[in-house]
Amino acid sequence: MTYDTSRRGFLSAGLALPLAGLASKIGLFQSAMPPAGTNSPAKLEYRTLGKTGLKVTTLGFGCMITSDPSVITRAADLGINYFDTARGYQHGNNEKMVGAALKGKRKQIVLSTKSAAPDKEAALKELDTSLQELGTDYVDIWYLHAKNGPGEVHDDLIEAQQIAKKQGKIRFAGVSTHTGQKELLPWLAQKGVFDVVLAAYNFTMDSGMEQAVEAAAKGNLGVVGMKVMAGGFRSLKPGDPNFEKLHRDGALLAALKWTLKNPNVATTIPSMTDMDQLEDNLKAMAQPFAAPDEKLLAAKLEIISPLYCRLCGECEGTCVKGLSIQDTLRFVTYAEGYGQFALGRERFQELPMAQKTVRCGDCAECTVKCPHGVHVFDRMSRAQELFA
Repeated sequence: MTYDTSRRGFLSAGLALPLAGLASKIGLFQSAMPPAGTNSPAKLEYRTLGKTGLKVTTLGFGCMITSDPSVITRAADLGINYFDTARGYQHGNNEKMVGAALKGKRKQIVLSTKSAAPDKEAALKELDTSLQELGTDYVDIWYLHAKNGPGEVHDDLIEAQQIAKKQGKIRFAGVSTHTGQKELLPWLAQKGVFDVVLAAYNFTMDSGMEQAVEAAAKGNLGVVGMKVMAGGFRSLKPGDPNFEKLHRDGALLAALKWTLKNPNVATTIPSMTDMDQLEDNLKAMAQPFAAPDEKLLAAKLEIISPLYCRLCGECEGTCVKGLSIQDTLRFVTYAEGYGQFALGRERFQELPMAQKTVRCGDCAECTVKCPHGVHVFDRMSRAQELFA
């Protein structure tokens, strides 16, 4: 089996995307000057994905909520080369759609998928299904999905990844995580059997997360950033009091640029559901993070602080009813931040029955206090209203 990770530049819709020489010791590539008469180009920027040696565009594509395959195809045509999906996305249909959208482009891209299976046998079976749905005989990265602490990364799952490597079904082994990252990322680096980590990382997080990302990178793990838009909130409509502020030109782009300014993050996987979002995000590779972006993010943080969980873990174990606060707040963000009600409800319904039947309004006082200002009672009640 041979693998080809070389890239080509593309010209499309006035966006000149030619590739030029190596620009820095962290593996960035700069675009050449566009032909006379074209618009300013979107610049392709590459970084090396840890010890994998793969050169990936700093802007990747998170396919989880994409329903229009033409957006994925367009992204590949424009030069984006990292695409991320999972066995469980869209009831198992996302992989099939991604495979169809990228048909004929396999050698041009880096493709990752994930399994949340609980044991070795189930994980390997899911991998075979993923390969069939994607229409490929291997994936570049196979993640153990949604592991939120060292105790969840079981030896038999590690063995499954090693078996898959020997069989040629995966090239590299990864772990994806939403919470518990400050402990998990350094542990993964020290463990020595993983190649890539997919972690939530955005401008709302504290210096502890910066240190965890740095530790992972120093341990030669390739770091892929998700949740980079801090809840998205692209789906707000005119008339919503926060619409104008969050849709101000550059507000969401600033969040993406903030993540990309960290050289320890090799690539990112923001969700992109339409051509406008794709075109907007391409700008992040060409425009450096600057003082005006700081102001935009400060304004955005003020708006989203009551709404958005930063996945810091400080509230863990503080609900007297035993509710999974971080998970539930993430699910309501899927609905209200990403505009994906069905996804939020699906994840909520996967919670244990003892959690789904609790109503926060039955408590005289909420025992959960968010240090970052999230209105936990309101947001949990909203989740119960929407999904229960």
